Amino acid sequence: MRYIDEFRNRDIVRNLVEKIKSISHDEVSLMEVCGGHTWAIQKFGIPSMLPPGINLLSGPGCPVCVTGRGFIDRIVAYSRQSDIIITTFGDLVRVPGSSSSLEKEKGRGADVRIVYSVLDAIDIAVKNPDKKVVFPGIGFETTAPGTAAGILNASEKNTGNFFVLSSHKIMPPAMALLIDEGVKIDGYIAPGHVSTITGSGIYADIPEKFKVGCVISGFEPVDILQSIYMLLRQINGKRFSVEIQYNRVVKPEGNLKAQKAMEEVFTTRDDWWRGFGVIPGSGLGIREKYADFDAEKMLDADVEETVEDKGCICGEVLKGLKKPHDCRLFGNVCTTENPVGSCMVSHEGACNAYFRFNR
Repeated sequence: MRYIDEFRNRDIVRNLVEKIKSISHDEVSLMEVCGGHTWAIQKFGIPSMLPPGINLLSGPGCPVCVTGRGFIDRIVAYSRQSDIIITTFGDLVRVPGSSSSLEKEKGRGADVRIVYSVLDAIDIAVKNPDKKVVFPGIGFETTAPGTAAGILNASEKNTGNFFVLSSHKIMPPAMALLIDEGVKIDGYIAPGHVSTITGSGIYADIPEKFKVGCVISGFEPVDILQSIYMLLRQINGKRFSVEIQYNRVVKPEGNLKAQKAMEEVFTTRDDWWRGFGVIPGSGLGIREKYADFDAEKMLDADVEETVEDKGCICGEVLKGLKKPHDCRLFGNVCTTENPVGSCMVSHEGACNAYFRFNR
């Protein structure tokens, strides 16, 4: 199949649903760990097509959602300095910090600019040599290569006023920790975009160590249903492996050029995830070789003490322990217009997807 309408074909969807129903299975819990999958699953009404025994869980697949409030507080603190320009992707602007957000600071006069790539941020730095330009680097292996390429570009241009505050993370440590902590997961719908960069090998430990299968999925209804069917076959056959359903995009070796850029610029480190705390080896810090571009090392900031919201269960949603409907704030105090927690801000957040498609 080559065209998008084929991946939304009703006859193919019905056929896959019947195949899923035909497989005998006990109650199973399958977790998607990609915000794009969370959005697609709710948008296309996938849960309503499935037998009652199949429980779909939303995991820590939204980069904005898992980013710690302390990171937002630091970016907000930078924005309050008159000699700093904040350049950021749009979904980070509305994420609440302890007492403010970039959106609120912009309203108070801070120089906060939405960019579409890190190269836009570098261009702003070149055009404003009297300012320090800070780019918040968030996201998983999908966006980390772009940030790495930006730092390499700034290094080549000798752009001395460009800085990155890295909150980039890698997915496998969080996937392993969820199972280690006893969350019932019988199979992973593995990230499509992440896997385009990394290849399939990064998930190899999950089937080997935990006897939990992984299927790398695309984002259309046929993709997701086929991935669920593939996982059920693994569970029934008790043969657990990493399979690629999204083979029109994902290759086993991944994108070697992007991997090389990441390896050149970043080194793994322990990092804080919302709902999880510190996960060893799950973050990407900037190597000492490129420390001149590391905002955390080069720029001082008066960061306020981080305070988490009471009542928000975003952390439990990210671990698959609860669903957005379980939160007393959901759809009432917390909406897409007035988000209390980060899971309601980003389009990749479970609360945002449920609010739009599953209220």
